Amino acid sequence: MMAALLLRRDKKSTAAQLKADLNRTDNSFGVRQLQELLDCVLNPEKPAADTEALDWCKCLIAGGEGFEEFCKTVRSYDNATLCGLVWTANFVAYRCRTCGISPCMSLCAECFNNGDHTSHDFNMFRSQAGGACDCGDSNVMRETGFCRRHRLRTGENVPSVPRDLLLMSEMVLPRFIICIIQYLRDGYTEPDTSTERDLQKVLQQLEAQISFLEDLTKMGGAMRTVLTKILTNQETFKDLSMGQEGNLYAKNNYEKYLSALKNSGLVSVEEKAQAESSAEAGEGVSTGSLYTSHYYFFKDDQDGEQSVGQRKRVKLSSTTKDPSIMDSLKHKCFLEELLFWTIKYEFPQKMVTFLLNMLPDQDYKITFTKTFVQHYAFIMKTLMKSHESDTMSNRIVHISVQLFSNEELARHVTEECQLLDIMVTVLLYMMESCLIKSELQDEENNRHVVVNCGEALLKNNTYWPLVSDFINILSHQSVAKKFLEDHSLLMLWMSFVSFFQGMNLNKRELSEHVEFESQTYYAAFAAELEACAQPMWGLLTHCKVKETQEYTKTVVRYCLETLQIWFDAIGFVDEPAPNQVTFHLPLHRYYAMFLSKAVKCQGLDLDSLLPDQEMLMKIMVHPLQIQASLSEIHSNMWVRNGLQIKGQAMTYVQSHFCNSMIDPDIFLLQVCASRLDPDYFISSVFERFKVVDLLTMASVHQNAVLDSEQERPMLEGALTFLVILCSLRIHLGMADDEILRAEMVSQLCMNDRTHSSLLDLIPENPNPKSGIVPGSCSFEEMLSAVADFKAPVFEPGGSMQQGMYTPKAEVWEKEFDPIMVVLRTVYRRDVQSAMDRYSAFLKQSGMHTTGNPWPPYKERTPLHPCYQGLDRLLHCKTLHIVIFTLLYKIWLDHSNMSEHVLCMVLYLIELGLDNQEPCIEEHCHDSWFPGSNLLCNLHHVINYVRVRVPETAPEVKRDREPPPSTSAEASSFVGWFPLHNSAQVFSLVAERRRKFQEIINRSSSEASQAVRPKSGATRWVPPGTPPQLVTEILEIRESMLSLLIKLHQKLSAKQNSLSATWLEDAGADSHAHGDGITAIERILTKAATRSRQSKRSIQEICGKVSPPVAPKKNSPTDRKTDKEERRLRARERQQKLLAEFASRQKSFMETAMDVESPDAEAAMDLGASEVIESEVLYDCVICGQSGPSTEDRPTGLVVLLQASSVLGHRCRSDEAKKLPTTDEEHIYPGDTCGAAHDVRLSLMQRFFKDSSCLQSVSIGWDGGVYVQTCGHTLHIDCHKSYMESLRNDQVLQGFSVDKGEFTCPLCRQFANSVLPCRPGRSTEAVSWHMPNNKKTSVLVKEVADLQEQLGLFPTESNLSKEMELVIKDIKNTTQRKYMDYGRNPGSPDNDFLFMYSVARTNLELELVHRGGNLCSGGASATAKRSCLNQLFHVLAMHMRLYSIDSAYNPWTRLTQELKNQQDQPEVPMLFRDCPSLLIIFVLTMPQPLRKEHFICLVRMLYNLQYTQALAALSAKFSPEERQAWSTSGALKKNTFNAEKSYEALLGHVIAELSKEKTVYEVNTEEPYMVGHGAIVWSPQSIEYSLQQFCLPYLRLSCLLLHHLYGDNLSGCSEEDEFSSLATCVGLLAPAPQPSNPMHSAACLDWMVNAFDLMTQWCSEVTGLSDTQAEQSMTLLVQDPQWASPHLLCLPDNYNIIFQYYHRKACTACKKVPKDPALCLVCGAFVCLKGLCCKQQGICECVLHSQHCGAATGIFLLINASVIIIIRGHRFCLWGSVYLDAHGEEDRDLRRGKPLFLCEERYKVLEQQWVLHTFDHINKRWGPHYNGL
Repeated sequence: MMAALLLRRDKKSTAAQLKADLNRTDNSFGVRQLQELLDCVLNPEKPAADTEALDWCKCLIAGGEGFEEFCKTVRSYDNATLCGLVWTANFVAYRCRTCGISPCMSLCAECFNNGDHTSHDFNMFRSQAGGACDCGDSNVMRETGFCRRHRLRTGENVPSVPRDLLLMSEMVLPRFIICIIQYLRDGYTEPDTSTERDLQKVLQQLEAQISFLEDLTKMGGAMRTVLTKILTNQETFKDLSMGQEGNLYAKNNYEKYLSALKNSGLVSVEEKAQAESSAEAGEGVSTGSLYTSHYYFFKDDQDGEQSVGQRKRVKLSSTTKDPSIMDSLKHKCFLEELLFWTIKYEFPQKMVTFLLNMLPDQDYKITFTKTFVQHYAFIMKTLMKSHESDTMSNRIVHISVQLFSNEELARHVTEECQLLDIMVTVLLYMMESCLIKSELQDEENNRHVVVNCGEALLKNNTYWPLVSDFINILSHQSVAKKFLEDHSLLMLWMSFVSFFQGMNLNKRELSEHVEFESQTYYAAFAAELEACAQPMWGLLTHCKVKETQEYTKTVVRYCLETLQIWFDAIGFVDEPAPNQVTFHLPLHRYYAMFLSKAVKCQGLDLDSLLPDQEMLMKIMVHPLQIQASLSEIHSNMWVRNGLQIKGQAMTYVQSHFCNSMIDPDIFLLQVCASRLDPDYFISSVFERFKVVDLLTMASVHQNAVLDSEQERPMLEGALTFLVILCSLRIHLGMADDEILRAEMVSQLCMNDRTHSSLLDLIPENPNPKSGIVPGSCSFEEMLSAVADFKAPVFEPGGSMQQGMYTPKAEVWEKEFDPIMVVLRTVYRRDVQSAMDRYSAFLKQSGMHTTGNPWPPYKERTPLHPCYQGLDRLLHCKTLHIVIFTLLYKIWLDHSNMSEHVLCMVLYLIELGLDNQEPCIEEHCHDSWFPGSNLLCNLHHVINYVRVRVPETAPEVKRDREPPPSTSAEASSFVGWFPLHNSAQVFSLVAERRRKFQEIINRSSSEASQAVRPKSGATRWVPPGTPPQLVTEILEIRESMLSLLIKLHQKLSAKQNSLSATWLEDAGADSHAHGDGITAIERILTKAATRSRQSKRSIQEICGKVSPPVAPKKNSPTDRKTDKEERRLRARERQQKLLAEFASRQKSFMETAMDVESPDAEAAMDLGASEVIESEVLYDCVICGQSGPSTEDRPTGLVVLLQASSVLGHRCRSDEAKKLPTTDEEHIYPGDTCGAAHDVRLSLMQRFFKDSSCLQSVSIGWDGGVYVQTCGHTLHIDCHKSYMESLRNDQVLQGFSVDKGEFTCPLCRQFANSVLPCRPGRSTEAVSWHMPNNKKTSVLVKEVADLQEQLGLFPTESNLSKEMELVIKDIKNTTQRKYMDYGRNPGSPDNDFLFMYSVARTNLELELVHRGGNLCSGGASATAKRSCLNQLFHVLAMHMRLYSIDSAYNPWTRLTQELKNQQDQPEVPMLFRDCPSLLIIFVLTMPQPLRKEHFICLVRMLYNLQYTQALAALSAKFSPEERQAWSTSGALKKNTFNAEKSYEALLGHVIAELSKEKTVYEVNTEEPYMVGHGAIVWSPQSIEYSLQQFCLPYLRLSCLLLHHLYGDNLSGCSEEDEFSSLATCVGLLAPAPQPSNPMHSAACLDWMVNAFDLMTQWCSEVTGLSDTQAEQSMTLLVQDPQWASPHLLCLPDNYNIIFQYYHRKACTACKKVPKDPALCLVCGAFVCLKGLCCKQQGICECVLHSQHCGAATGIFLLINASVIIIIRGHRFCLWGSVYLDAHGEEDRDLRRGKPLFLCEERYKVLEQQWVLHTFDHINKRWGPHYNGL
């Protein structure tokens, strides 16, 4: 009842009254009233979208005052010392590695900018998952990095909060929160029944309520404290959670809630029931033992089906475990239930933000973290069911990273809530859902289970958030130690790792290509790296010191146990299954890495951590299998498995994986090699690589397992592997700095690298807290020690280069290590690239100039004492026999030997010589060599060898007589004669089997003496070998030394290449770099210095060396097969043809590129006395014929037509406009050339006749058509067929044939039209060049007559048709709005204006390209490629169709005095644009125009231009000055030559114009007041001003003259430009030396009295009515000077642009664009791809490019720092003009390093814009479909 009354009253007063009631000492009445009111208001049965409830809450909480004021008041009590700002995905934040304690530390932009991070290692980043600002939190970052606000800890001295301020909040909010919870309960239905949409709907309705909570958290610490109290209070929750007795609705909700809770445990209720029943059956213990599920085996059931899940249960002490993770959740407070629903609803963004906003409150933080951990298993279950797992993962990590990055908190939760147990168990359960039976080794009886990489869980990285949390907490030392101390946890973890052991098994396809190439390997590699390797690196970081020895021992022990279990489970005995390989052996790698750490950092003894020999033999098998498979894959043996297998081989060695995969594998093999018998190891290697059969002395052999073309790469692979194994020291004694240096050098040797790619390519321990952090000082120091920085260079028109680092010379000389390069190359071509660069260096430095150098031999770091046994590999007989055999085979050119094989063999010998073992002679009977020391064995001579060969082999002796020196029994295959000359026999496989037996027997019988194998063991022949093998004895009589010396001769192709005294002469140091010859010499020298015996042998052999003789004459090298011969001959023929073709093409290119404008060539020849009677010839680049252009078969120039607004963007000042980066700065577009001309034309059109206006100015400043050519010509009919062929060829990229686009067939330059060349004899040229001395008056008359001639319609011919078509093309190039300026669109006048403006645009642009003046003369690059001559002829032909009405012909007004006709207002002569008039005259007069007539035109128009200059100048004077000049001019009038005196003329103009008062009065204040007041006009300044005014006209005239008549432009200095040009166009007689002060008036040449003519021109102006007088001045004072065009001036630091624009709202749609862009021409801010600003289906960038640049746009993409160019219907990415400190771009701001403007690049961009060369220089164009 009371509530009903209250509801009717005004909310504010009710709230105030209630607040007063509640403040009394006895407030029970108030409380009751409030509760009743809230019952009504917050009734969850009302729809959630109803805002009434929310309004009530706001009023009640504010207690009667306005909500805004209340917020302000509460904020003033904010005591928070942390920032805690929460952001969502895509927010731009900062991370400073210098200040961060945790690698996840991040700062909001405001805190970052207010802190001091100068010279820190920071970067800006776009948040992927969302985050929160850590400023003020000293657990996560160092206090020095706090911003000003949080450093002062302003919060600590805030007054305490008055009790009544938040009283209402404490009462109202619990009810508000339970209300939200009830909505959430009610809205939830189990996912199998509901759709995503239903959940979304519930959330949408609650949006306002949750936002309200979020707003409350932003009120600061005081309000957060209240909220924390409410959220964590268990009493309140108890009271409100169930709802009141009678409320059915609440009861139903509560039921829903309970059922939702039921399945929240890790194990669902049904499973639990089963578990309990099985426990009763005595199979296990309580549910706690579910943890203990340990190794997962398949167990055969009775009915023969196999099932996972039947697990062997191991009882672990279940006391340490908290069984609650298994059971359903129970909630004790609001916070817990809110988190529960947040998870159920899959982490809605608003809820996440609310929960995170509360974190600055310390009490809340701890409670929330515990709650989060309690719900961890439930989170995993929800995540696995979710359809939006990506979004959900991001939101989970958004929360967890805030909680677990804090070491204090992580330790606390680990101790109190068993965080580690929970995490490991949850991960185990997660992976259990996707286990399958492993097929490795024993497919039938394999009991091991692995994860299935095809499952969504792995493919989509669903496990990522959990693993990432795990890695995060392991980075804290205290937590990691807990983990390492807990043995049961370690066992669990090992069983988790074993799920990945052997996953993604590859089986080699032998018959046909695999049908479907699975891409599961991505998932497998990612899973091993993230789920196994990264936690391993995390643990290793904490095992760095002696005190942590125990941890390592424990881990190693468990690794070995787990490995043993694994070997048993897969049924492994001693041989790996053939044709199978898995790249995933995480258990091996854990073992290897902990071994390495133990020896390197903890000083443990290696042997104490190693298992027995038998286990070592097993451990070695799989990693060795991977190495052999790599070789097989590169030898194309796996080609039927598709490309993905190559992908795996590449990923395995790639920089992000190598130190977690290939490095541990090789290290493990090195450990095995150092502890196992070397003969056993070496023979295993050759057997795994399948090249045993190849290692025979015989020239022919049979290989059971390899094709012959695979033998060589496999042999090279085996030898290279052995070299890597013996020489790699990464884990065997190199210090971290040395490793970093070696990695860096190997990457730089392959290619020059940018700083960022180098950072990326150098493997670092994936855990950010470990050793080498990118950007740490050691990286930079090392980089500057080994590399030089090459600043980015710019070839004009070349590609944009980045700053690169290149190896220093001494690095090439001393540190280049080809072995490291081979180990680290992903692509085989990189090895070649490194070798090419190395040889280039040697050539350049003159160290080795002939032939190709061999990979240099590099001295190694000494081995760590633990690993000394590795050297025994180099001193074992098996290896020496292999080496001997290979040297012999190479010497005799047996098949499948290669330079690479020899190189590796020599490398092995040299390694052996450098790593000596003591020389022990052992007299073993069946041995080839007396001992195992390489040095002793080098000079041991082997006489006979017995080999098994096929009967067809050349070695088979037909007479079957054994050589006399062997005893007869030698042929009866018993190989243990004590005779020294008996034949040696050797079988690798037998050797290996024997050793294996020995080792096994030794370990089983524990007998100290070795069991001597029966003699039969040597005779072991592999089963299944073809029967027709026979045994032969070869006479060898060589030692390794003698073979080396013979190879030396063979390589140097000299018979006695080494003289007997050679050793004495040899210098020691000359051998470091070179080819095979040098390598052999180096080895011989080393052998000689280390043993006297070798030295004697060498000298002896050198004395009597003879050329090689093969054992039998018909050695296989003698007969090249016919096939090979034929192939060679064919290749030679092909080479010859190619060379011929290339030379022809070259000469063609040279001639074709020389097409100057043909007339220019004709003009050049004029100097010659005889006149050449020939037509201009053109080469067609398609058919290659040369000939004239005719009416029937016209030739044309390849041209590109494009609309351009570059001229229109010019300004008066030469300073570029600045890009605005604050709200105060603006760009004013009104002062550009285009705008000024538009204003001028529309002014004229207001006063004068339209047709006259349209001939008085030019258009085309904006949207004018620019024509450029590459200079190549083609027949127009050839071009048509070329276009047809392009149209049929569909593989075209980048241009549209339908729009007429193509590329020049010769130089591939982009073009879109063909400009026909005018046929003509060059003799005509002569007549119109002849100098003559006609009087000016005669010429003026002739010109007038010529103008009277009617334009004849050209005869209909192919040529005229083509010309019409080109005109059409020109018109289609630009938009209609840039052509229609007349009152009546489409009128001939309009057309006429457009045509002559095309000529004007092209002339003006050429001027701009020449730098705005003609001082540089004719030597401009543009001249050669100019097509202005042809363009003029085409335009002239078109314009002759319009005749000018003689009455209005401006020519008469230029040259005669006329009586004023006032009937129709023509544009006064003084308002007309002289260059336009000149072009109109030239184009409308009959062609070809004689030069004398042209010069006459120029002269007459100069008079007008000069008069305009005087008038414009006079307007700048003050009235007094005008008076003075007028007077002095009047005096000069009567002097001699007054017509050429500027004073007289100036005075006259002033006098004439002053007749109409208004003319000067309009502007009286303006010109001289503004800054001009100080100028006193001296004769010099006047002269200068007049010259400047006339220069643009003169420049244009000269250019025209140059193009039409081929006159050369002579260069000059800027001061002499005027006189030079005046002379050039014949205004001045050429003076021997220019007179010092040049007078512009001297160039005048008047036809009639100058003063009369001027009076006439002035009267046209003064005769205008008063209304027009105001404007008449602006039309008069049109300064023709424009500065060259510029792009905007950009700030030096990119951050200034980014911070201002990336949050700026678009002017059109008022939203912040997703992809903002800036136009660099005019500064417009536009939405790229934004649908908001789309018009008629065209997006804003494209639209803007049409308005601003006539379809050329240059845009800077704010969020990517790159520039895109839009040209018509195409666009391209240009690159960036902002580079970081290392000269690199940062596209998409991925690295977020500070960027600075690169002036050179920006100049290049501006140049390409001004020169219109975007189309030619940028290669990657694509259509934009109006979507940008």
